[in-house]
Amino acid sequence: MNRSTPRSPTTLPRLARHLLSAAVLAALATPLAYAQDEAAADEAAPKSAAAEMGQVTVTARKREETLQEVPIAVTAFTAESLDRLNVKDLSDLGRFVPNLTIYAARGSSSTVTAYIRGIGQSDPLWGVDPGVGIYLDDVYIARPQGALLDVFDVERIEVLRGPQGTLYGKNTIGGAIKYVSSPLDEDFYGRVSATAGNYGQLDGKFSLNAPLGGGGWVMRVAAASLNRDGFGENLITGEDVSDKKIATARATLGYVGGEDFSAKLSIDWLDDSSGVRGAQLLGQNRFTPTFAPLAGRYDVRNGMPNINDTQMKGGSATLNWNIGDAWALKSVTAYRESDTETNIDFDTTPLPIADVKAFYADEQLSQEFQLNYDAGGAFRSVMGLYAFQGEAGGQVLNNFFGAVFGDTQGVVDTDSIAIYGEGTWDINDAWSLTGGLRYTDEKKAVDVLNIGYTNATFTIPSGAVAADFEDSITFQNVSPKVSVDYNWDDNTLVYGLVSRGFKSGGFNIRAQATAVPSSRLPFDDEKVTSYEVGLKNAFLEDTVFLNLAYFYNNYEDIQLSIFTIVPGSNPPIFFGDFSNAGQGTAKGFEAEYAIQFTDRASLQGSAAWLDTEYDEFVSRGVDIADSQRFTNAPKLTASATGLYVLPLASGGTFTTRTSWSYQSPVDPTTDLSPAIRQGEYNLFSASLIWQTDGAWRFSLDGSNLSNRSYRTTGYNIAALGVLTGFYGAPRTYSLSATYDF
Repeated sequence: MNRSTPRSPTTLPRLARHLLSAAVLAALATPLAYAQDEAAADEAAPKSAAAEMGQVTVTARKREETLQEVPIAVTAFTAESLDRLNVKDLSDLGRFVPNLTIYAARGSSSTVTAYIRGIGQSDPLWGVDPGVGIYLDDVYIARPQGALLDVFDVERIEVLRGPQGTLYGKNTIGGAIKYVSSPLDEDFYGRVSATAGNYGQLDGKFSLNAPLGGGGWVMRVAAASLNRDGFGENLITGEDVSDKKIATARATLGYVGGEDFSAKLSIDWLDDSSGVRGAQLLGQNRFTPTFAPLAGRYDVRNGMPNINDTQMKGGSATLNWNIGDAWALKSVTAYRESDTETNIDFDTTPLPIADVKAFYADEQLSQEFQLNYDAGGAFRSVMGLYAFQGEAGGQVLNNFFGAVFGDTQGVVDTDSIAIYGEGTWDINDAWSLTGGLRYTDEKKAVDVLNIGYTNATFTIPSGAVAADFEDSITFQNVSPKVSVDYNWDDNTLVYGLVSRGFKSGGFNIRAQATAVPSSRLPFDDEKVTSYEVGLKNAFLEDTVFLNLAYFYNNYEDIQLSIFTIVPGSNPPIFFGDFSNAGQGTAKGFEAEYAIQFTDRASLQGSAAWLDTEYDEFVSRGVDIADSQRFTNAPKLTASATGLYVLPLASGGTFTTRTSWSYQSPVDPTTDLSPAIRQGEYNLFSASLIWQTDGAWRFSLDGSNLSNRSYRTTGYNIAALGVLTGFYGAPRTYSLSATYDF
């Protein structure tokens, strides 16, 4: 049967629904409180976190600085602000960070697609690297599978916008997202929380920090179980789709008892056994006339198994030495691996029109040495050596029309080494000059075998060989950075910078070298030159903050993944081509603000304008730049969050939060299909938070309160009749209880 709305959710008790309505009304009424006489505010009320913009410490330049001191465009979220905003995983950050687009990739639940200022990568295959670097406690996560990290036991998250080619370098051409877990502490404490919500949501989180005797050794453990029924179902099998079933944990053992030395050993683990994500059939597939499009945006009739499993684990050892009064040495050694099995039914019907089963596997080993110098004088610097070895590969089994059976398999080995340095010279009390440089030498070796089979068992080769080759290529890059910042006064910082970033090229794992010989040739590395000016302001005794940035990017050799068909194939053979489109420019303006009206009332948010265009886009020898647009690059985005904190006579506080976010129309895929293009939309969320005078905290949260239907991505493969869209979550609400001990 067809449905025009998502599956009927499992409801919370009636009291919770009434409380949610009260939260919305109270939060919407917050502006009335802004006009109150400030003298009427209870001095005992805790200050709202809107002012965190001027207080939070970040390590965007690999040294500790406040957000207002660092002369780059960076947004930071503390653990408290993440709780208030009800940020559940990294995809929720896209509503609050200017010019950040981030969502779950296609049919998966924990594979990430991330774009910053129009730069990123949507193809999760192992032959291409992401354009936005994601870091977990200073460790780069090389593959997108499992990298859509859930938020638990976190100290802060930083989003660095623009190329970070000097200090980070490895695939941070668009920017970087730094996930910093909670630090070790010599005090004993912990936290446990439970959440229940509609669609059968049931989450549990736990963390414990425990000193081991009195010698400075500390153990920290944290775990989370995150569960939710599906937003839709497979109408053929009755199974949930777009559900969530994730278990994840971290454990850290460290020594923090010395002034000049500290060490920590961390391990983390994730198991995502969620089902596939539901995709709406947006148009009748001419090859399946008996299966009309469904009205529900999450329901499917997939004929493939409901399997979308990812396991990820890693470990790292971090050592810190203070060498005298001026020097500090840091070593980060890390190993990570992941395995994924996923099923993508492109046509979303029981018929094998376009059925793809994929297996991904990767391993990575990295080592970074970082040396900081700061003698308290006019010059300070950071320099380092970074080495990375990775092996990523897998197998993709393609079944088209039950007649063409192809096997894409191979391995990409990456060996990368980089040396970097950045120094800041305070010319006088007002002016500072920063210069940086990074040299990278990266080799990629590939082994590709794409062959045909006679049937869907993929056991008897047909003798057809689409590609069988081994090759390698080395990329060398020098990425400089120069910035000047001027402290107009104690509350105003003006800066300007020029920086370069690069992302190495590689080989098309899906190459159809027999029919399209050029598809087995390597594609070039991407490069971007960014010009940025910014202004960071604090007014009225640190009650108003306003950060502004304007940037202009020259983007060269843009890597694009394009789904097409092998020319002349009958029946059609699906072909994922990969090439360098040419050149483009991106310019934009970003504003972030925080206003503390009174001790009780605050407002914070952002606004961004992004203008992108191709200057050159060569397809089959023809420049088609005038007809092309950047993907995942909305022209306008904005957000606003109002907070009102009410002290209670019995102790504790009662907080209301209302958030709004806006996104203008966006093209998520390179085919620029009007049916997949997402128009402008608004999202609303709210929270009602009771912090007792003791250890308990209760929170009622609602997201997408207007139940807005919005697409994140989709597929348009005309030769296969495929036109589908993947959607963000419907209206959800939940009740959480947290206990600190």
